Amino acid sequence: MKWRAIIAVVTVFISITLSGQNQPKYATQDGTWCWFSDPRAIKVDESIITGWVKADGTIESARINLQTDSISFSELYYKLEADDHDNPAFVLAGNGDILSMYTRHSRKDLFINRLDATSHFTFSGAQLIHPWSDDELARFPRMTMTYANPFHLEKENNRIYCFGRWTGFKPNMMWSDDHGQTWSESKVFITNYPFDSNNRPYVKYFSDGQSKIHIVFTDGHPRDEPTNSVYYVYYENGAFYKANDEQIATIETLPFEPKDASVVFTSNEKEGRAWIADIGQDKQGNPVLLYTKSPTEQNHEYWYASYSDKGWNSSKLCDSGKWFPQTPEGQNEREPHYFGGMTIHPDNSNVVYLSRQINGVFEIERWETANNGKTWQQEPITQNSELDNVRPYVPRGLEASDQEVVLWMENQKYIHYTDYKTSIKYWVR
Repeated sequence: MKWRAIIAVVTVFISITLSGQNQPKYATQDGTWCWFSDPRAIKVDESIITGWVKADGTIESARINLQTDSISFSELYYKLEADDHDNPAFVLAGNGDILSMYTRHSRKDLFINRLDATSHFTFSGAQLIHPWSDDELARFPRMTMTYANPFHLEKENNRIYCFGRWTGFKPNMMWSDDHGQTWSESKVFITNYPFDSNNRPYVKYFSDGQSKIHIVFTDGHPRDEPTNSVYYVYYENGAFYKANDEQIATIETLPFEPKDASVVFTSNEKEGRAWIADIGQDKQGNPVLLYTKSPTEQNHEYWYASYSDKGWNSSKLCDSGKWFPQTPEGQNEREPHYFGGMTIHPDNSNVVYLSRQINGVFEIERWETANNGKTWQQEPITQNSELDNVRPYVPRGLEASDQEVVLWMENQKYIHYTDYKTSIKYWVR
């Protein structure tokens, strides 16, 4: 009987401990982010490096130690701008340093903070760079800078590429061959002809860290485009290619047009305008991506697409509900296409974390497929919440054998991307 009692107590203790480990926790109770500056979280050794914009506009980074469950903070820029577009993205350079890169929203500066490989968790002060090219500005005359998406390619002698919506209000790229100390001038790599300075394709990126960068993009913003389709290309070894490996352009012959890329989904009146959520790759290196279709602004459908020799295969995951911003009474919603969000596990494209509306509140769920999206197993991460949980993200660098980690925004208030009171939470599986 004594041993049974001990076993019972131990069993209860283990049960309580495991339950406690599986509860979502706060990384910060003052932080927000968008979903077009990524990687907004990366795994380095046994820690997650991430960051956000605070309510007063301060840009802050954090290191979550997964072994000790402790969190360290480092301020990147004090009161830069209260705007969720400004969240930092992170990249591990070839020399072991960590770079944090971010911009203001449609201004003219790009900011870089550096965490030395030998340092405790204290980033350097911000370096401002202005990678404008006079020749590019003459061809695409609009000077603006929003978003930063940095990636390190080991097989290009540790070159770092960074992408964003810069010159011409179009997707741009630049690169550094000295671990982010100096940078090339930026180049526009996607545009329509004739040039329209008000059109802005939205882009998501994913890299294998070796030689390839996967790129998925749209015609523009679904609020502005009568149709908004989804396109794919990849970059490798100085050139851009369709999904079937047909070359589109080299860095020297940029830019290319959306019509030159692989078409994943052609928007139409019945199925609605699309937007993009995330992109990854399968074990064969083929692209896997997540996007939305909006037959109406009251319902954003979630779709999962993968590529093989047979072409694109798209399958619907679920209906996610309407937008999550809290529309002031008597006003029209300014961002009706702000869906809850989706993210792909970077080393297991069968796993998706998503946010959808359940009983009027956005909840986080884990979905997993074993048959290329035909059927899914679902696991709730948040349930019966009082506040919306949106924009989930699985840190890049996470391996399939690691404990899964997902981070997301919890919204006390989200009226607009400049009017928010939000937190960042995380969960370890």
